[in-house]
Amino acid sequence: MTTLDHDWPEPIVRVQSLSESGCPLLPSRYIKPPTDRPSASAVTTALNIPIIDVHAFNLDQPELRATVLAQVSDACRNWGFFQIVNHGIRPELLDGVRRAWYDFFHLPVESKQGYANNPRTYEGYGSRLGVQKGAILDWSDYFFLHYLPPRLKDHNKWPAQPPSLGDLIEEYGEEVVKLGARLLKLLSLNLGLHQAYLQNAFGGEDVGACLRVNYYPKCPQPELTLGLSSHSDPGGLTLLLPDDRIVGLQVRKDDNWITVRPARHAIIVNVGDQVQVLSNAIYKSVEHRVIVNSDKERVSLAFFYNPKSNIPIGPIKELVTPDKPALYSPMTFDEYRVYIRMRGPQGKSQVESLKSPK
Repeated sequence: MTTLDHDWPEPIVRVQSLSESGCPLLPSRYIKPPTDRPSASAVTTALNIPIIDVHAFNLDQPELRATVLAQVSDACRNWGFFQIVNHGIRPELLDGVRRAWYDFFHLPVESKQGYANNPRTYEGYGSRLGVQKGAILDWSDYFFLHYLPPRLKDHNKWPAQPPSLGDLIEEYGEEVVKLGARLLKLLSLNLGLHQAYLQNAFGGEDVGACLRVNYYPKCPQPELTLGLSSHSDPGGLTLLLPDDRIVGLQVRKDDNWITVRPARHAIIVNVGDQVQVLSNAIYKSVEHRVIVNSDKERVSLAFFYNPKSNIPIGPIKELVTPDKPALYSPMTFDEYRVYIRMRGPQGKSQVESLKSPK
């Protein structure tokens, strides 16, 4: 199905419709340049991102807490990504919310068109990121919604089908927001700061949170395209619920792409650009991308835990020294997000462009 929205540079084509058409060849708009294809650079399955049991952080056992802190610190400094297990979110909720989103994307394309989005807010049902005319597109559809602050949460823009989805989004969002706050405590302590420091830098209780649910349909020629092009996440922290039966996420480590093997009922956490800026690059946001395949569809839920949109974000003064001066000029998250949305996924070039002139 093709839809015309005057805010997009050209008619929107639903990837689900292309997939279900049974065409044996990938349309040219989705064929990546040879250097960006999945096989163009080394891929390894011998490594996996760290898996960390965070249950001990909530216990009154200093040695176990110290172990968790050390594992998270190493992951943030050297990987930018890690999986957490025993995080406190019920497995039944994880399975239920993922299943409900599969049910939504399995609805006929026509029944989802009422939620079609535009590039001003991205809220709703979408099939592209960025507004560059003629851009090579990614093989995915998605649904984007706001969870926090409350003034941006609009249930009328959430899917009405399946009927259980709204309540599942509410419960899942509440749990992931609590988990994001706990993780910021860990990151703050590991930077030698008071445990509430990063949360306060984000705006205290007045943070932003939004959900993008990605749908990657079956692809006739997955070796020629990506479900999501290489990028680092623009926000604070990303908490991803993958489908742990199917691989798709790849993380850049040195010169290799690591194919992430999700642990059962794990949440995958990654550092966003805003935390890289606040930490003065002690913590790194890391490039990642998504591959697709020819015989399996996949859904993932990316929950973005972000700073309040109008607070200037710059390096924390306690982390700026004569030996390591501030690397970035302050910018509000709103300003940065507009910049990102115009360009779409662009590797690490977005956050690198924030660096202060020498």
